[in-house]
Amino acid sequence: MNVVDPTGPADPAAESPDPSDPDDVAQRLRDTAEELQLVVSLMVRHLRMASAGSGVTLGQVSVLKRLDREGPRTITDLARAEKIRPQSLNATVGALRAGGYVERAAHPTDGRRKVITLTDRGRRLVAERQEAGRGRLADLMARRLAPAEQRTVAAAVPLLRRLAEA
Repeated sequence: MNVVDPTGPADPAAESPDPSDPDDVAQRLRDTAEELQLVVSLMVRHLRMASAGSGVTLGQVSVLKRLDREGPRTITDLARAEKIRPQSLNATVGALRAGGYVERAAHPTDGRRKVITLTDRGRRLVAERQEAGRGRLADLMARRLAPAEQRTVAAAVPLLRRLAEA
């Protein structure tokens, strides 16, 4: 004998979201965005723990890594790439200069502008931070994810990069 729960819907399929309903799609995207926000925060914590004690903020490390990947850049170019205001980036670069991680040099074609360049100390810090972060995340994936799940994460990375660079 089938008993129907009077507090729930008579049709269990009525609870399933309709993939063609714009409202259901919008809700699913909001739910996914909320979960992704939480996951990114937790991942940032793991990366911070992997490189705690260097005295360099994640924002500063982001600038150092960009300079390492892309080479010398002006404040304007860096600010645009980092999606922050040039004034904010000036403060970041000032702290990095004070720590000996970057230096300013004359722009090769425009004497009014300065180019920010990594120092040897900055390159060493980037290498250390990247290795610490990679090591921690690789260890977590190896211990917590099955091989098929590891492949799923690897396949998702380019999609996440597209979102991050939007």
